[in-house]
Amino acid sequence: MTADSSYLAVTADAYDSVASLYAELFRDALHGSPLDRAMIAAFAELARGGVVAEVGCGPGAVTAHLRDLGLDVFGVDLSPAMIALAREAYPDLRFEVGSMGALEAGDGALSGVLAWYSLIHTPPEELPQYMEELGRVVEPGGHLLIGFFEAGGDSVTPFDHKVTTAYRWPVDGMARLAADAGFVEVARMLRDSGEGERFRQGRLLLRREG
Repeated sequence: MTADSSYLAVTADAYDSVASLYAELFRDALHGSPLDRAMIAAFAELARGGVVAEVGCGPGAVTAHLRDLGLDVFGVDLSPAMIALAREAYPDLRFEVGSMGALEAGDGALSGVLAWYSLIHTPPEELPQYMEELGRVVEPGGHLLIGFFEAGGDSVTPFDHKVTTAYRWPVDGMARLAADAGFVEVARMLRDSGEGERFRQGRLLLRREG
């Protein structure tokens, strides 16, 4: 599978330029959100027993949280600067520079994938390809958890994310894309925006068919 390399380069460069600030701002992001922690804990319980990847792992804090929940987990991110920070902060974990559109994992090699705000910068026309890649690497019966910004209506909405252009998705629209890639919805959560957040937040927990 291929993706628009110019979009990938822009995203990687944008996150490289803010990596240290980003790591500082979001190091403890989960601490103030019990609902998010609960959704991630449910994913961790379902995905336990195999290898799990966090795609778009950034500076590694959520990957480390998954490790603390008992998972055999590694992180992947486009940004070399983010991966360098993650390796420095969590030397006991594996982090790789790479694209979630071309993961270095075999078919069905993973029991779960966490995509926590890592699909938000993907142009809508390319997102089906990324879903297919996630479907390729997750084993039948394995799980995928997606965190994203929710769109208020029925359409995908671009917005001025502080790092680079991002997209808000209707929960139903994201669920349909996942279904087309072979995932069945297990649960969803739509929570109101918290302190410092502009939009409502969507979460989809999905199981790979097969």
